[in-house]
Amino acid sequence: MQQIRFLDPDELNFPPIEQALKDPEGLLAIGGDLSPERLMAAYQEGIFPWFEEGGPILWWSPDPRMALTPGDVRVSRSMRRLLRKRPFRISMDTAFSEVIRQCAALRQDREGTWITPDMQQAYIRLHELGHAHSVEVHEGDTLVGGLYGVAIGPMFFGESMFSLRSNASKIAFIALARQLDAWQFRLIDCQMPTEHLESLGGRALSRDKFKHLLWQYRQQPGHVGQWHFALDESLGFSPDA
Repeated sequence: MQQIRFLDPDELNFPPIEQALKDPEGLLAIGGDLSPERLMAAYQEGIFPWFEEGGPILWWSPDPRMALTPGDVRVSRSMRRLLRKRPFRISMDTAFSEVIRQCAALRQDREGTWITPDMQQAYIRLHELGHAHSVEVHEGDTLVGGLYGVAIGPMFFGESMFSLRSNASKIAFIALARQLDAWQFRLIDCQMPTEHLESLGGRALSRDKFKHLLWQYRQQPGHVGQWHFALDESLGFSPDA
């Protein structure tokens, strides 16, 4: 019978991801904290936190894992027409705190949220340290969509997205994927398989395959510091200068 691991508050090591439970799928460990050191140690091993407010911190490594190669993002014909109209202004790392709060609020309204106040503060701290990044979609001066995640080397670990206008989060994801492809990123981790992500080019990888890619890429150079879009107009949307 599989035993769940309770993390020592003073130890950053996680159990091997192969020890994750089958039921619930991917649950690996309980406890610890949300310090930057522990969060980065988790992502380095293909592990992420996901838990409800008031409950213990739960750490997951599901099998299969949804992922996407940035250059393989799918853009439908209707989306290409929309992008050519440039309905939104898009930026990076200009409103991280607001993006994560909007993600939390949207999920609280619909289904409850794992983006608790403690989680928000933890990822804001990662952003301040240069490890977490956001994409913002603006309609005029109003933030209407976006996403955030964590970067390690040439890998981006997507966490959550929100949309207050039709297609705003999809546009944020397409813009992110195109920029990451330009920066020669190798993989976007999307965590859980969904039809929405599959429609954008995501594919389900076995945990073993995901681990192999993670270990292959995580020590390679990434894109450090504050992120900005550096794309030309031919890519079909209008990023900030």
